[in-house]
Amino acid sequence: MNKLLVKFLIFFFILTNNTIAKENIMILKLKDGDVTIKLFEDVAPNHVNRIKKLAESGKYDGVVFHRVIDGFMAQTGDVKFGNSSNEEYNLSSAGTGGSDLPDLKEEFNDLPHERGTLSMARSQDPNSANSQFFICFKASSFLDRQYTVFGKVIEGMDLVDKIKRGDQNNNGSVSDPDKIVSFKSK
Repeated sequence: MNKLLVKFLIFFFILTNNTIAKENIMILKLKDGDVTIKLFEDVAPNHVNRIKKLAESGKYDGVVFHRVIDGFMAQTGDVKFGNSSNEEYNLSSAGTGGSDLPDLKEEFNDLPHERGTLSMARSQDPNSANSQFFICFKASSFLDRQYTVFGKVIEGMDLVDKIKRGDQNNNGSVSDPDKIVSFKSK
C-alpha cells in the first residue's frame, strides 16, 4: 500500500511540475518564425503575471518593435500606441504608452542581462514598468539590477536577430518596423 501511495505521489509531483513548467513557456511569433521564451516567475512574479495577462488577452499581437538598436536590444510592448492593428496606433508615439493596468513595482533581481534576456522597459522611475519590454542582442551588464529581468529566449534567438534595426542617430527608432505576430503560452 505504501509503495502504491509513493508511486502516486511521485507521478502527481511530476505531472504538476511539468504543468507548471509549461505555464512559464511562451511562444513569440515573429515574421520569420517562433521564438520560445522561458519566464522567470520565481524572481519576477508580478512582471511575469502581467506579461501573461496581456499576452493571453491578445494585447501584444500586432505590436511593433519601435526601438531597435544594433548590438544592444529590441524594444516592443507599447500596447496603446504601438499596436499596428489598433485605432490608437501612432508610430511616432510608440514607446510612450502602456496598458490600462497600473504600473508595476520593480522586482530587480540578480539575473544578468545576457544575450536573449527579456527585461521590462521603464522610465526614470524604477516603479514605472507597465507593458513594454526589450530583448537583449548581447550582454548588457550595465542594466543589471536596474531593470526587471523576467525571461529569456531559449530557442529562436536567430529569429530575434532578424528584427529590423532602427536609426542609430535617432535612438533606435524604426520606420516601417517589424511586429509581434502573436505572443501566447505554449
